[in-house]
Amino acid sequence: MTERILLVEDDPRLAEMLSEYLGQAGFSVVVAPLGGTALERLSEADYEAVVLDLMLPDMDGLSVCRELRTKYDTPVLMLTARGDAIDRIVGLELGADDYLPKPFEPRELVARLRAIMRRRVRGSTGQKSLHFGRLELDTAARAVRLDGKPCELTGYQFDLLVALAKHAGRVLSRELLMDEVKGEEFESFDRSIDVHISRIRAAIEDNPKKPRRIITVRAAGYVFAKAQD
Repeated sequence: MTERILLVEDDPRLAEMLSEYLGQAGFSVVVAPLGGTALERLSEADYEAVVLDLMLPDMDGLSVCRELRTKYDTPVLMLTARGDAIDRIVGLELGADDYLPKPFEPRELVARLRAIMRRRVRGSTGQKSLHFGRLELDTAARAVRLDGKPCELTGYQFDLLVALAKHAGRVLSRELLMDEVKGEEFESFDRSIDVHISRIRAAIEDNPKKPRRIITVRAAGYVFAKAQD
């Protein structure tokens, strides 16, 4: 079955070029030139991933990402202007799974898309749930529950949490976490892991400012605490 991609890009020439390249890579591409159109397309069909440009004429990509995340868990790859670190941080906080700064090589776009889609498939292969007191990580359904209530996380954040939980009690560096989750060596922006960890803490910790489950180990990384209620 051909994997369907929603490309949200208002530049006709770039959209045509990327559609052609993604098509040659085996994807079926639907182009939405506007944010509003993209949200309509998502309501009409299922997509394996969304490639989302931040600069759109009707609404900015961050607003599209925010709206998208209220209804769908589809992986989102943002396209950002090089050097706009704040947009990347905000995008990750709003629920994007990855980002790619412009200009970029089309083959890197394909590689990143395949990476975020692999993570989604890998996480839904029927593994058993992980239980840590009040916290449940259902790896088959790719769902997190605290006291039985669902916690909202992106696919990337879910995979980060599972990676930490599977190595509970062990300190994992940022580099190791990126390697565990991405499985590919890409240029990455240094604090992206920290942004995602912050979002995970907001979802699963009673007091995210004083975390008890995911602990920061200065100059080393993060550790998932085993013994918690």
